[in-house]
Amino acid sequence: MGGEKTKKASGKAPVDKRKAVSGKGAAAGKGGGGADRKSGGIVAGKNIRTEGYVPRLKKIYNETIAPELIKEFSYSSPMQAPRLVKIVVSMGVGEAISNKKLLDSAIEELTLITGQKAVKTNARKSIANFKVRAGQEIGARVTLRGAMMYEFLDRLVNAALPRVKDFRGISQNAFDGHGNYAMGIIEQIIFPEIDFDKIERIAGLNIVIVTSAKTDAEARAFLAKFGMPFRK
Repeated sequence: MGGEKTKKASGKAPVDKRKAVSGKGAAAGKGGGGADRKSGGIVAGKNIRTEGYVPRLKKIYNETIAPELIKEFSYSSPMQAPRLVKIVVSMGVGEAISNKKLLDSAIEELTLITGQKAVKTNARKSIANFKVRAGQEIGARVTLRGAMMYEFLDRLVNAALPRVKDFRGISQNAFDGHGNYAMGIIEQIIFPEIDFDKIERIAGLNIVIVTSAKTDAEARAFLAKFGMPFRK
């Protein structure tokens, strides 16, 4: 027995390094395995939540936009300068009542477009004429904050909107009176992340940009400095 070697069994299961990525195009973990997709110099699919990473538009805001706004509106404190709070991207899928596959497709597309996993939204009340019951899943939504919202705004302004056919700018009158801006996109295929051959249908989506601006004039000047192409 003295010459026998006892082997200690390890209780750990073998680790599979090929981890599944949650949401196509979204990187999982540090240095994630999401495929890099380049569009107009903008790289989508990278793990932008890595510590120390600063989005391009945030750098521009800190170095250029904030000082210009402080001077333009004579703020007494740098904290008064408008800033991005969040961006909400949503898609209504009324047809999901009869075809659940359309809702799954909407979630997948929003995840691709924003780089963040989309969630299902439910009807708040029943509407008999549309055969909708309260609590029924009829849409998808993503709320972006931090680095994710700056990256999405960058892709929206510099890659997606220029692909709109006969584009003449976006309305200056879509502010809500509290410094927030809402816009609608008729076709999701303007985003480079969407493969036209793989979508179930052409669908629109809504984008709400929430800012800390107190007035619409401040918010308009703020977004214009980010490159938002307002119609003149």
